[in-house]
Amino acid sequence: MSLLIDGHNLIGRMADMSLSDPDDEVELVQRLRRYCLRQRRRATVVFDAGLPGGPAPQLSAPPVEVVFASVGSSADCVIRRRILQARDPRGLVVVSSDRALQQAARSRGAQVVQAEQFAARLTGQPTADSPLPDRLLPEDEVAQWLALFEPGDGCVNTSE
Repeated sequence: MSLLIDGHNLIGRMADMSLSDPDDEVELVQRLRRYCLRQRRRATVVFDAGLPGGPAPQLSAPPVEVVFASVGSSADCVIRRRILQARDPRGLVVVSSDRALQQAARSRGAQVVQAEQFAARLTGQPTADSPLPDRLLPEDEVAQWLALFEPGDGCVNTSE
């Protein structure tokens, strides 16, 4: 499945990024590239008001395509157009918290992921729909658990 991402909408939901940072788009693209390589996915991220508008080859590199809306348009319009023109809209995952975009995506059968949820995935934070990350226990804690539950007479060891 291919990701279609509302770039500034996602940046606005990232706890450690700011829309006022002049390098926010570059930072997001770098994170998306790492994510897509790990997940073996492709993504198109669309940003508002870039000059001259259209694909941004200087930022794009597999597996992430970067597109800027032209002056007088918006990322929402570009994303909506791409949803309507998609040959297989069911193969799209639209990342945005914009309700109108979500509705446009769902009406064509595309999946929708809230920008907040996707931001958590990018930063490695667990979400309600993702399992908690594995965490290694310290050796002394493992030893305590093994002692507590080691096979024996079938009783739980309650001594300390």
